Amino acid sequence: MNTGGNQPPETTVGVDVGGTFTDVVLLRGNDLITAKVPSTADQSVGVMNGIEKACEKAGIAPGDIDDFAHAMTVSVNALLEEDGAKTALVTTEGFRDVLEIGRQDRPSLYDINADKPAPLVPRRRRFTVGERATTEGVTQSVDAASVREVAASIRNSGVEAVAVCLLHAYAHPENESAVAEILEGELDVPVSVSHEVLAEFREYERTSTTVADAYVTPAIDAYIGRLVERAADAGVPEPHVMQANGGITDATTVRNHAVRTCMSGPAAGVVGARASVNDVAADRGLEGLVTFDMGGTSSDVSLVRDGAVEQTTNAKINGRPIKTPMVDVTTVGAGGGSKGWVDPGGALRIGPESAGANPGPVCYGRGGTDPTVTDANVVLGYIGSSTSLGGELSIDVDAARDSLAELADEAGLDGPLAAAQGMYRVANATMTRAIRAVTLERGYDPRNFGLVAFGGAGPMHAAALADRLDIGTVVAPRACGVLSAFGLLAADEKHDVVRTNRRPLDAIDVDEMEATYADLEASVRDECSDPDAAVVTRRADLRYAGQSFELTVPVDTPFDPEAAAKRFHAAHETAYGYRMDEAVDLVNVRAEAVVERADPAVTYDAPGDAVVDEREAHFADGAYTTTIYDRIRLPPGETVTGPAVVEQDESTVVVPPRWEATVRVDGTLVLTEVAQ
Repeated sequence: MNTGGNQPPETTVGVDVGGTFTDVVLLRGNDLITAKVPSTADQSVGVMNGIEKACEKAGIAPGDIDDFAHAMTVSVNALLEEDGAKTALVTTEGFRDVLEIGRQDRPSLYDINADKPAPLVPRRRRFTVGERATTEGVTQSVDAASVREVAASIRNSGVEAVAVCLLHAYAHPENESAVAEILEGELDVPVSVSHEVLAEFREYERTSTTVADAYVTPAIDAYIGRLVERAADAGVPEPHVMQANGGITDATTVRNHAVRTCMSGPAAGVVGARASVNDVAADRGLEGLVTFDMGGTSSDVSLVRDGAVEQTTNAKINGRPIKTPMVDVTTVGAGGGSKGWVDPGGALRIGPESAGANPGPVCYGRGGTDPTVTDANVVLGYIGSSTSLGGELSIDVDAARDSLAELADEAGLDGPLAAAQGMYRVANATMTRAIRAVTLERGYDPRNFGLVAFGGAGPMHAAALADRLDIGTVVAPRACGVLSAFGLLAADEKHDVVRTNRRPLDAIDVDEMEATYADLEASVRDECSDPDAAVVTRRADLRYAGQSFELTVPVDTPFDPEAAAKRFHAAHETAYGYRMDEAVDLVNVRAEAVVERADPAVTYDAPGDAVVDEREAHFADGAYTTTIYDRIRLPPGETVTGPAVVEQDESTVVVPPRWEATVRVDGTLVLTEVAQ
């Protein structure tokens, strides 16, 4: 979009850090430039490397960038790898072990040896204070002197962060605020307070989420600080950061509420899928889209229904509940870098261990020795020796084949091709289970959805997955190799707030409820960069009387209990297949403020003459001489008939036999099965 006169076009950049690659999308006016560089140990270095590469391709300086949005894996990696800050927990006397007791559910119902994950805070660093609050108010105030004694003990333990979670502080936070104020004065470490992190009942989940916030805060604060400094040195604006809820916010907010960045990258990918190809569902009469993001370490699956991204407040990361609003993503350990191995029973397995960015798959020639899914795709012919991943990495086909030969010997298979086919099938089976988890297991028929494939490896596997699930439409957006970065340019600014307010729905005083929602609305607007531009949506968590868990539904303004009950009955029937003739209870009230940003408008033009090569590739029913296309040369309206491989710097689309791919006006590829 040109701003008129002699002003240069607006330039925005989105950068997403993955386990293997850092992806960059730069939009200058309507021109889209993409780049992919290896991720680095200090992710901020890779981010700036990617920005510099994209700017070089665009012929501009980093200082010409007007807006910078970012998604990263710092917080989720800390939780998965359990290498976050040394954290202490301060809680109410008598409730020291809530974090360890948790719930009575078992990780594996019939496995007597299954262990729950260890608490992020061991018992020796869990401290208590004498205080008491009920849902009606404070009945025992905290003693300042005793809190200072606790602060001294915490100081002596050498912790790097503190979580404070007192009983019923979600309803009456006075004691919790007093404890936090003293600790902040006595200690030189960040303090996370539960009524600010999650003002919601259920002690275990609130404690777990608050502890997670404290656990990742030092890493997020240090990382964002480094990135802001590096960006400023290059003349790049301070980044907006993607939150788990699919919305961006300013860097200061995420430094103060670090847990909100969990699943930042996967959320950006789902937003990018919605923004780039949502109209495909409407054009083809589909119920929605299954988003399938296969990166270097894992595959992430989610749903887009009725043009909206599915969300949850019941996520778990590494077995620990994180109750902040998140894009509802199911993750499995099957990515391009996932290693193949043989279990004690002789079965071929995939992941979850990944080769990562360093050394990476064997075919990268960077010292990797264990065969990966990417190496299998090389042996199958989907990636060729002339393929240039990210525009930089060359492919060593012989090294990939040698690594698969060793795996074949170990598994008792007939050579590297058999091992590659086995790895491809096992990876696809793992990802198929993930897609079934977000469709069939939630009452949705996958045949009524399209499959949006992205990530560096997703479009290589998408048609095979669609075959297994009888999905008739596969979509590969133009920026499919860097779609999470593209999603950052499409993400709205978003803020959430929740407050527990338990009572029967038919006993609600509407005026009192309106006052509660008005207070929430004012609170969430205050977090917005432009409060006047924010659109606030009200929601409520409801359940049948006697149930243990809730469903979230939108509610009207002014609050209408009868309409809310009807929405809940319908949502319950969709989720569980039935509705009940029982009273409905209100549990939590929620407000979400959104400052909308326009979806990126990009131009696409291609010169044609896209055929660049042919090579042998192996599919489910045998080997085929397969045509290789350069994607950026495929003009709108052209149809590619399988078997074919469509290559671009950041990703590769495999079109199997009996499938065809049509190029849309924006460069998106839509794959459909050819009628026999």
